[in-house]
Amino acid sequence: MKLNIQKHNRIIVGNVVMLFIVTILNFTSCSEDNDDNIEPNATVTFKFTHNWDGQSVTNADFNIIQFINENGETLSIERLRYLISDITLTTTNNEIIELDNYNLVDVTNSDGLSFTLNSQIPTGSYTNVSFTFGFDNEDNAENYLDLNTASFNVPEMMGGGYHYMQFDGKYLDANSNEQSFNYHAIRAVDNPGMNPTFPQDTFFTVNLGALTIANDVEIEVKANLAEWFKNPNSWDLNVLNQMLMPNSAAQIMMYDNGQTVFTLGEVTQ
Repeated sequence: MKLNIQKHNRIIVGNVVMLFIVTILNFTSCSEDNDDNIEPNATVTFKFTHNWDGQSVTNADFNIIQFINENGETLSIERLRYLISDITLTTTNNEIIELDNYNLVDVTNSDGLSFTLNSQIPTGSYTNVSFTFGFDNEDNAENYLDLNTASFNVPEMMGGGYHYMQFDGKYLDANSNEQSFNYHAIRAVDNPGMNPTFPQDTFFTVNLGALTIANDVEIEVKANLAEWFKNPNSWDLNVLNQMLMPNSAAQIMMYDNGQTVFTLGEVTQ
């Protein structure tokens, strides 16, 4: 009887050991499979810096007539804020990651100079990172309470929606007298009034180029403010200084000049 009990106990112990081993193997296998399927993600922050042909510009440099544009006028910056939206990343497999977001970069108040995406991004190599300057037409038709509060709206008689940029300052005219300029970018509009028309889209895509994201990353976007006044159109502030919003030809010139303003700066990770 005693021998039978010992045998029975050995059978029970053996079964328990086998069950434990099988459970551990299954758990390990599942864990390895899950780890293999997890792609590391990274937090992406965009940092906007500004310069005038290489000379650093912050709000500490505002309200001083010191910058010389391509046409030879000396000018100051009193207010600068602009809108970026729809940050997009293109993978090496040509997959598109488009983030429906926007950021108002307010240099005057040092607000929005750093912008962290509200979604993490898979690590890896990307053939291009881009964003939209301003809003595309679909986004421009939406209602944004924060932009309304910031008085970034465009009057309905000029098509409504929002500014793409407000760049204000003073310049010295041919007689060395201070004059004001308002370099405001919006959707180009003709026939301001009850039935405005739109000759050309003036938002544009900024392509920063390829980069690899290995960890949480800060991407510097450099804005050369001098480019707004020189390439390809040498901007004459004596002629084009105010009332530019209802001037569709001026808006298209801004669109042309804006193509070379933004470039990729330092990538820190």
